[in-house]
Amino acid sequence: MILNMAELGGGEVLSGATSGRTVFAEMLKLTAAEPPVITPVLLNFAWVGVATSSFLRESVLAFRDAIRSRRSNYYPVVANANPDVREELEELLHRRGGVLMACTTQDGEVAETSLIGELDPKQRLTFDLVQQRRETDAGELMREFAGSERVKSPTAWNNRLTNLASLGLVAEVSQGRSKRYKALFTGV
Repeated sequence: MILNMAELGGGEVLSGATSGRTVFAEMLKLTAAEPPVITPVLLNFAWVGVATSSFLRESVLAFRDAIRSRRSNYYPVVANANPDVREELEELLHRRGGVLMACTTQDGEVAETSLIGELDPKQRLTFDLVQQRRETDAGELMREFAGSERVKSPTAWNNRLTNLASLGLVAEVSQGRSKRYKALFTGV
């Protein structure tokens, strides 16, 4: 699913908390029907020149938090943000703490992925391992990396994976009583 942020926000300059809340409400309407499978929602900033922190806080971050709190199959991803918009997001995330998945697209397909914001080193390791494996769970990571991480229990790995899923950086898939974690994009 692709949401054109310039269209939703009414132009190439997206500013103000009130405008951000209006866009947030529209984003929620567009994603009201829950998809049956993991579905990245590309928040496409391709036609946006400027977006203020107040707009981004009330739209993008509010949307990510709302979608992830309902444990949706939707996963918000900032797409095609120019350096100015990325800088606003980085500054906002630095103040609040947090990370967003980002990507660039080419011919309608995801071409490259990255993170906006900083993960702590252990979270970054866990994120990178999910990306490399494409799918894993806490038990697998514990068995393979217990010696190097000095983690003897899957609980620490599970906490890291759960946190990454709550941020929308990896997808959480329930399989009975257990959970597996998948990279949002493969082959990128």
